Amino acid sequence: MAIEVRIPTILRQYTDGQKAVEGSGDTLAELFADLETRHAGIRARLIDEANGDQLRRFVNVYLNDEDVRFLDGINTKVSDGDNITILPAVAGGMA
Repeated sequence: MAIEVRIPTILRQYTDGQKAVEGSGDTLAELFADLETRHAGIRARLIDEANGDQLRRFVNVYLNDEDVRFLDGINTKVSDGDNITILPAVAGGMA
């Protein structure tokens, strides 16, 4: 069994258009490193290395529908069968 990661449209260029991919790891950091081995460039779109390897400011990640920022962030534990959803924050509109 693996961890399913749902990919938003804007990041599907890194997954050959796939809406969901599978990965493994004990934490989100390990999961994203694992994804990077098959989907080069995706980790850099999720992780801000200049800010101590934290999630990028405008990237929301959910573990089984719970925002990981309220858990342990990038160090949140994950398990086989978990679902990860990546959602970019959207801003804009009329002023």
